[in-house]
Amino acid sequence: MSELHGVVEEVVFHNKDNGYAVAKINSSNEKITIVGIIPYITEGQNLKVQGQWVIHPQFGKQFKVESCEEVIPESIAGIERYLASGVITGIGPVTAKKIVEKFGEKTFEIIENDIERLKEIEGIGDKKIEIIYESYFKQREVKNIMVFLQAYGVTPNQCMKIYKRFGANAIAVVKDNPYILTEEVSGIGFKTADKIALSLGVEKNSPYRIQSGIKYLINEFCAMGNTYMPIDKLIKNGVDILCVSSEDIEKNIIEAALDGQIKIENIQGQECVFTLPYYYCELGVTKKILTLAFSQYSKLDVDVEKEIENFEKKHNISFAPSQREAIAGIADSGVEIITGGPGTGKTTIINCILEIFEAAGMKVLMGAPTGRAAKRMTEATGREAKTLHRLLELGYEGEENMFFNKDEESPLQCDVLIIDEASMVDIMLMNSLLKAVSIGTRIIIVGDVDQLPSVGPGNVLRDLIESKCVRVVRLKDIFRQSKESMIIVNAHRINKGEMPFLNEKNKDFYFINEEDPNMILNTIINLINTRLPKFNKSWDKLKHIQILSPMRKGVLGVSNLNNELQNILNPPSKNKVEKKFRDTIFRVGDKVMQTKNNYSLKWIRIAGQGEDEGLGVFNGDVGFIEEIDEDNQVLKVVFDEERSVLYDFIYLDELDLAYAITVHKSQGSEFPVVILPSFMGPPMLMNKNLLYTAITRAKQMVVLVGSVKALHFMINNNRSFERYSSLKWRIENIIDSSQE
Repeated sequence: MSELHGVVEEVVFHNKDNGYAVAKINSSNEKITIVGIIPYITEGQNLKVQGQWVIHPQFGKQFKVESCEEVIPESIAGIERYLASGVITGIGPVTAKKIVEKFGEKTFEIIENDIERLKEIEGIGDKKIEIIYESYFKQREVKNIMVFLQAYGVTPNQCMKIYKRFGANAIAVVKDNPYILTEEVSGIGFKTADKIALSLGVEKNSPYRIQSGIKYLINEFCAMGNTYMPIDKLIKNGVDILCVSSEDIEKNIIEAALDGQIKIENIQGQECVFTLPYYYCELGVTKKILTLAFSQYSKLDVDVEKEIENFEKKHNISFAPSQREAIAGIADSGVEIITGGPGTGKTTIINCILEIFEAAGMKVLMGAPTGRAAKRMTEATGREAKTLHRLLELGYEGEENMFFNKDEESPLQCDVLIIDEASMVDIMLMNSLLKAVSIGTRIIIVGDVDQLPSVGPGNVLRDLIESKCVRVVRLKDIFRQSKESMIIVNAHRINKGEMPFLNEKNKDFYFINEEDPNMILNTIINLINTRLPKFNKSWDKLKHIQILSPMRKGVLGVSNLNNELQNILNPPSKNKVEKKFRDTIFRVGDKVMQTKNNYSLKWIRIAGQGEDEGLGVFNGDVGFIEEIDEDNQVLKVVFDEERSVLYDFIYLDELDLAYAITVHKSQGSEFPVVILPSFMGPPMLMNKNLLYTAITRAKQMVVLVGSVKALHFMINNNRSFERYSSLKWRIENIIDSSQE
């Protein structure tokens, strides 16, 4: 890391909201452009900055600031020049001269400790004293916070987030409880907070530290899809990460539980530890689903069998027995789950059910977990479907406080609620959704239980099915038009543990045999860049062809694939602005994905129908970078060709390149063409469940590139990452207790 000392000669740009600045400093008689987070910067300031030299494609050589410290001048001439620069509001060149003539080298001491003495200067009264005081001390607060936190490896971006969250009290708050940063400030993990705490003298075996570490370990475990952590795993991980004894960990688990910070529960003979949100979400879903399942429902004011026959005649189809069972079940059941793979007629069933409820004069609402899934639902039914977040009327307070306007006090106004792509719904979203459902409202849950479970914690759809608390209809028949698609035929073969049919003439499922990872990579690049667009001229290589990979690392992992594909599909150009953020270069025209739910991001609709603006961009949303504005430090992404979102540069950690995405991130989406590398990897990832999910994302063509051995391995591998969820157990416990 390099270091520069210099005087600020010109502030080219300064964003007061996030502290980002572009300035020119004079360092050793050389004018240098510096860029970075510098919350308060004014011409005339003497700065000491640390960082690294970078080459900007448009503006050339710059010094990227990673830490910054203001050097307060000590000479009388330096003090006067500093004050005259306007760095403190209320003091200009004339006033600066008077102050320095009066107080000399003690000027800063007077301003700091006895500011009322400035009244001794002609022209400074109570009002001006107040302006000077507010300006000086606000700047000092931010500078002190930056200097304090950067000493512990906190980045300038993170410093600004901490300051925006805690304001002038930031240092006091952090000193009192460094671990609060992990809970209150996005992007700061336990390790950073722990480094600060240990530097401040917090003992390794401090209950404060260990209990914060316990919550961190449970949350990290739940981030992998679990709703709780077995106590033996928690103790083992605690010893490894916190470097304390197992006795210390066990003692603090009990103390944290007694304090109400966590919950301990015995699940099927195993002691398990919950953080409070997931514990209460599981309780909430259990209570509400059973209440709905065992409630009395009014009879439908239509002849369901006759309506089914009318639908068959109208659409010239004949329902299979399982389909008729699913449709007829709505007459008697308050809650019904319909599950089946591709081509089994789930959409046709939904359309028939809609017509029956509408004939009965009932109001139906439809929702899905993602924008793309909701859009497909709308297109397939001709009726409006919304994301579950929009159905629940997402609201937002402050930086991180998300809430739903629809809940027990203000429930959804409908007679029937249909939820599609339910395998993607995690325990927290399901709890929020069920809270907003009135007793007496019918719920129809549709999804493919054989796909990968939700990205978020829980195994909701599978737990509900296996608990047998509600009516479940499994669809297994593949219909005539679907049998013509090898994508659908092979999806079902893979699900049954059978090898897919490969390279059938004039079909839509292909396999290219390559063993070497680098040859697989080259073949994928050739396919997306040349062969497939040439094969079908309607396929846009960026919009219609999606590469899915089982993992992030390695030659065929998402990270490397994105770097390689970006260079081919959207190469650097003098006409394309780009922004380097950490290890990623974002460029105008890039395909990108939102990697976490952000409920505060505002979007503006630029096409289509519906609301003109709203809040919330969600994990898995894919769009394209339309503009990078260096002056205002924002990047514009257009999602689904209809929603425009501005990202402040400090939030670019929420975006990833999306030329290639993981199979998990593809859930709920469909793509005309899917390319999937087939290679040997960790058994927990390379399984049948993942392969099945990947190929069911494709609508028109699947191309597998890789080894037959790896394909065999995945099909025969039923292992997947075990999810720890107690929803099924809770429901079964209550049902068993009620039958005793």
